Amino acid sequence: MTEHVHRFACHTTWIGAAKGPTSSYDSYSREMRVDVDGKPALAVSSTPVFRGDGAMHNPEELLVVALSTCHCLSYLALAARAGIEIVAYEDAASGVMEKVERKVRFTSVALRPTVTLAKGTDAATMERARALHQQAHEVCFIANSVNFPVSNDPQIVVVDQVVSATAARVR
Repeated sequence: MTEHVHRFACHTTWIGAAKGPTSSYDSYSREMRVDVDGKPALAVSSTPVFRGDGAMHNPEELLVVALSTCHCLSYLALAARAGIEIVAYEDAASGVMEKVERKVRFTSVALRPTVTLAKGTDAATMERARALHQQAHEVCFIANSVNFPVSNDPQIVVVDQVVSATAARVR
């Protein structure tokens, strides 16, 4: 059973303390450093709306990044296993946070991947490539871990040809 248990760790340090203590909500620095063994440190702050440094990544962006990249990796794995050759993949993902029942939380994330297939790809393969997005969502570890809807509106591109997939509401 332990082969299905995966552990991930990081070490978060509030480096804003060097600029002063939390003597008032308006004045303390929100700067943090996140370390993961063997990888470059990540500079993080809160979003400017919450008095953070807009030049740094923030947790809200990183959640959208996690959903987008997990979907991409899940999709590429499924495409490779299905023998569908993907030559490019981009996603213009975005998330919405709102106050719900007196708590600010994510209420949705929209993924808008554009997948490029090799020239000469037939219509059946294009449809299989489009359909794999639903399957990718179902196996995405991060999407399986959130409690808000993640929508998916893929575009399938074959060289000079674009097929807009119907927006699929998932999760």
